[in-house]
Amino acid sequence: MMRVLVTGASGFVGSELVRQLSAAGHAVHATSRQPMHDLAAGAGPVTCFSGLDLDAGPECWLPALQGVDVVIHAAARVHVMSEQAADPLVEFRRSNVDATLRLARLARDSGVRRFVLVSSIKVNGEATEPGHPYVSNDLPRPVDPYGQSKWEAEQGLQALASETGLELVVVRPTLVYGPGAKGNLASLMKVMRLGVPLPLGSVGNRRSMVARANLCDFLVLCADHPQAAGRCFLMADCHWSTSELVRRLSAAGAGPARIWSCPVVIMEMAGKLFRRQAWVSRLCSSLEVDSRLARELLGWVPAHMPEQELAGMVRAQKSMQ
Repeated sequence: MMRVLVTGASGFVGSELVRQLSAAGHAVHATSRQPMHDLAAGAGPVTCFSGLDLDAGPECWLPALQGVDVVIHAAARVHVMSEQAADPLVEFRRSNVDATLRLARLARDSGVRRFVLVSSIKVNGEATEPGHPYVSNDLPRPVDPYGQSKWEAEQGLQALASETGLELVVVRPTLVYGPGAKGNLASLMKVMRLGVPLPLGSVGNRRSMVARANLCDFLVLCADHPQAAGRCFLMADCHWSTSELVRRLSAAGAGPARIWSCPVVIMEMAGKLFRRQAWVSRLCSSLEVDSRLARELLGWVPAHMPEQELAGMVRAQKSMQ
């Protein structure tokens, strides 16, 4: 049995991670800035430390770190839809770099042997060329402040690991789907539910995604697998075009797949006209990863079928209407 500290335990990924760790019989220390009322406990005990901000001092974190073997760091400042900060990069660095490195140093001083960072595919970049997926040893090319902050956090942790012997594992997920997913996936399902025709028939892209349940299953494996230390993994369990995703969501009950063809160049022009270039780019461009390292080095295979996770995501959204 391991004793694992999970940060961001009330979040979309963190809550499922706590559930899986406890179900596997591990003792979990769950930390979050938010209250944690619905965390599921299984065979292993779950101890909650609510109201614990990453900016809190060492005296606040030491009880949560006591006796811990592994930290899985899922807390982060993520993409902000209505950014108010004068300099977003400064804010992302404060939470995703400075606070992460403080926690890692304190963890090492407290006897933690391994630190698993939930990073982001945005470290690699925003798009790939057809037939050329990202691989783990590609040169990072982050574009936005969030991706840049995650890359800086990885570099700082690598330096700390080299200096102290702390075992570091970096996992860069692609778009995470599953029950409770928000953002672009929730918006897409809403549009489908309304029966809005989607101009995706000419889009032949490939977008890699990973189910929340499969991502957490892999994070549990990374917490203890001896071959994971010192490695960076790109994580995905499916690779679909946007139009194929719509069809699969439709088959799962999200709504009709009303797809019509519109030249991509026209969609791009419309995106510029209405200042929605980023949205159009996500619909039309490719972002594909090669996750073979996880399979070949650690022997990992997805435990959950993508179709089942899509169906669960659709049911969860309908239950919230």
